[in-house]
Amino acid sequence: MDALAEAVVARFPEQTAAVGNQVLAPRIEGDAKVFEIAASAFEWHVDAIKPTVSAVGYNGTWPGPQLRVTEGDLVRVVHTNNLSESTGMHFHGQNVPNAVDGVPFLTQRPIRPGETFVYEFTAGPFGSHMYHSHHNATDQVGRGMLGAFIVEPRDPALRYQVDQDIVWISNDALGGFTINGKGFPATAPIVAQRGERILVRFMNEGVMSHPWHLHGMPMHVVARDGYPLGSAAFTCDTIGVNPGERWDVIIDANNPGVWAFHCHILTHAEGHSGMFGMVTALIVEG
Repeated sequence: MDALAEAVVARFPEQTAAVGNQVLAPRIEGDAKVFEIAASAFEWHVDAIKPTVSAVGYNGTWPGPQLRVTEGDLVRVVHTNNLSESTGMHFHGQNVPNAVDGVPFLTQRPIRPGETFVYEFTAGPFGSHMYHSHHNATDQVGRGMLGAFIVEPRDPALRYQVDQDIVWISNDALGGFTINGKGFPATAPIVAQRGERILVRFMNEGVMSHPWHLHGMPMHVVARDGYPLGSAAFTCDTIGVNPGERWDVIIDANNPGVWAFHCHILTHAEGHSGMFGMVTALIVEG
């Protein structure tokens, strides 16, 4: 944790304690990896200064828990609706049976308050994917019903060889402009030692496009929507991520310093009082 983050936590420990996007370990039932997911309403601190916002989400955090599996795994998600409204869940980017595509009134009836619905499918394709509500989604996803669904390749040779694997989910509704449910300066910096390779999985769960810009070193863009770019991979310092898109980039942390990492639509990141919202830092030590 950097000095700024330590200072914020020391001054506002109760506000900064809750963080989303944490890996949820499945339980094993026969051949299935089982994830228990509960949708509920809760209060959430976007930063350490502003009042809480009224969020809805999964397992009490925004973003919801990070689900990680391997290509070919049998996945069973037990979804309990503790909201006062109906909902549904869609696994964005996955080739699932139509009956569990999670679109109420099209492939299933809505999951009513107090009900449980089980989503079961074989994980694939591999890559950086998402899950979110697909019912009253403008409101429900905008208020936090979203999370990362990471599918590792079955073939170990196709997996990323990196020192850090960062999931970066943007949203632009509840609480303003956020990264993983927080706004600067409450966003978590990326801290690396010089020479490390960092994978960042950008995911846009908002309704606006966000061009992410890194100071000090470039990004090597290696996959879009989970699909490897292969010989079409490219290098840039700004990558635009549209709603629903995922882009995987690898950063060679070779330039020591504290480097700004932010959305380059400047009204999403900077104002008269300084930087806010969609801003964090890449800190390269050594």
